Amino acid sequence: MEKQTKKILLVEDDQNFGAILKDYLLLNEFEVVLAKNGMEGFEKFKKDTYDLCILDVMMPYKDGFTLAREIREKNKEVPIIFLTAKAMKEDVLKGYKVGADDYLNKPFDSEVLLMKIKAILQRKAQDVKPENAQFEFQIGKFHLNSKLRFLTYPGQEPIKLSPKENELLRMLALFEDDLMPREMALTKIWRDDNYFTSRSMDVYIAKLRKYLKEDPNVEILNIHGEGFRLVVKK
Repeated sequence: MEKQTKKILLVEDDQNFGAILKDYLLLNEFEVVLAKNGMEGFEKFKKDTYDLCILDVMMPYKDGFTLAREIREKNKEVPIIFLTAKAMKEDVLKGYKVGADDYLNKPFDSEVLLMKIKAILQRKAQDVKPENAQFEFQIGKFHLNSKLRFLTYPGQEPIKLSPKENELLRMLALFEDDLMPREMALTKIWRDDNYFTSRSMDVYIAKLRKYLKEDPNVEILNIHGEGFRLVVKK
């Protein structure tokens, strides 16, 4: 089967740099639409479907943060990478708050950008859409409503889960009685797979085990070096 070319919206006000970056991405088999400012970028976004957006932060008429917010109102899923000449922590945090998937400071190595693009697109491809539609689960005697983040046990007050607790338990429920790979959970929930995020996930697993101990038939098993398995004894 022929591989579908991924389409990228590149919004960059430096015309020379924009043209060079566009050519580089075209050479790496991406389809690229280039816009020279935020206003033009949003018009192009509304008229087509893109697999990923690369946005310069500092642009005339409409900056990258504003454009990203508008894009997020239209599409909550499309990945966004910010490019900026400013390396201030406040700007990086602001970028992530408006929905960035990644951030690169200029000047940057084009190969690093290419690796980030491929990693993000691969991560998105792992999302199984039919599964994503499911938000209610019966886990032994527990009921999970992942939309409201409530974990309910008969006769007790519902537990309001934190966003990460909720996402992690939902993934475990999707993989019930099967292996939930550690790397998949880390990249989907923490957006990174390193020592610190791995230890963080272990802490959240411990919290979920504490919540679920009310039902002795429910257990989260640690599959050494591979991931976790949610087991519900029938």
